[in-house]
Amino acid sequence: METKVFDQKWKEVGSVKLNDKVFGIEVNEGLVHRALMLQLANGRLALSHTKTRGEVRGSTRKLFRQKGTGRARAGSNRSPIRIGGGVAMGPRNNRNYTLQMNKKERQRALFSVLSAKAKDKQLLVVKNLDVKEAKTKMMSAIFAALPTGKTSLVAIAEKNESTQRSAENLKNVKMIQASYLNIADLLKYETLVLPEDTVKHLNSLAA
Repeated sequence: METKVFDQKWKEVGSVKLNDKVFGIEVNEGLVHRALMLQLANGRLALSHTKTRGEVRGSTRKLFRQKGTGRARAGSNRSPIRIGGGVAMGPRNNRNYTLQMNKKERQRALFSVLSAKAKDKQLLVVKNLDVKEAKTKMMSAIFAALPTGKTSLVAIAEKNESTQRSAENLKNVKMIQASYLNIADLLKYETLVLPEDTVKHLNSLAA
């Protein structure tokens, strides 16, 4: 499978081959969903925390005698049914939300989303995105010329400080390195923009 390559002014300058094992596989929606849940869960921080009845301050004295009062039996004021008492089965900051998924499944899920982008014509390949200076207006001019959607994800093959800094302030554009390409970003952003060297890097993942 081949796709056209354009320059920064949206002029066709050639074509590049897309590896069918990366950009042409059948989309497995179930696997993609699992990979997304894995990423979101593993990035989750357990911040909410409640105290049990053994952790709150207060006396452990029994409030009143067990029998003869006509009232329901009661223990200390640390009880969860008392105002200011402990919390039963509340959130704890030591909870582990991490999920597991094997490497081949994660890779297959990534390839599924890349294939979906290629199939839906949401994949745009450019010769390069290099800029002379790290200025937002230079990168903004490039994206103004490209037929991208409302939001764009750009994956560059290697770290390029001037290119990355020039895209930082673009509202609907996110630029990351290809090694950090992930399911959540691919699903969040409408158009995937890849420089030609990034396509070669992704092709090699399933060589």
